[in-house]
Amino acid sequence: MTMLHDVIARDFLDVSCRRLDQMTECLEVCLRKLSDEQVWQRQGAHENAVGNLVLHLCGNARQWLIHGVGGATDIRVRDAEFSADGGKSGAELIALFRSTMAEAKSAISAVSAERMAERITPQGRDVSVLEAIYQVVGHVQQHVGQIILLTKQMTATDLDLTMPRPR
Repeated sequence: MTMLHDVIARDFLDVSCRRLDQMTECLEVCLRKLSDEQVWQRQGAHENAVGNLVLHLCGNARQWLIHGVGGATDIRVRDAEFSADGGKSGAELIALFRSTMAEAKSAISAVSAERMAERITPQGRDVSVLEAIYQVVGHVQQHVGQIILLTKQMTATDLDLTMPRPR
């Protein structure tokens, strides 16, 4: 049973890293299509700009994976992710997201099957290492989906992220 446990754990970790890679590619496509003004555009105070979502995803991955799983110092200032209204270009946000996801994937890749059930407390929440990884991957997919929708709305075009279609 231990061998099967190891195979399942490795598959989960590999799939998690691949999903983060896929979302990184989608995010880059979006940010390359938007002007720096569009990256920070909000339709109202109740909305987050694409730039805020990128900062938020980086902060979340850093807190849950790089700190919670990997043991790095927790440096997150969550409120700053949402209050920012510029200061980074689309290219700078791509670089920040790429480097954060690389660190996150490094933390994921270092997890052994035995550590999957270990308890950690990112954001003061008692979760397993497996749950922390699952939370971040799902969170990235959720917000990148929002970024895709915002990009489609702002550019009035399909992004052809999955399969280019004749039009």
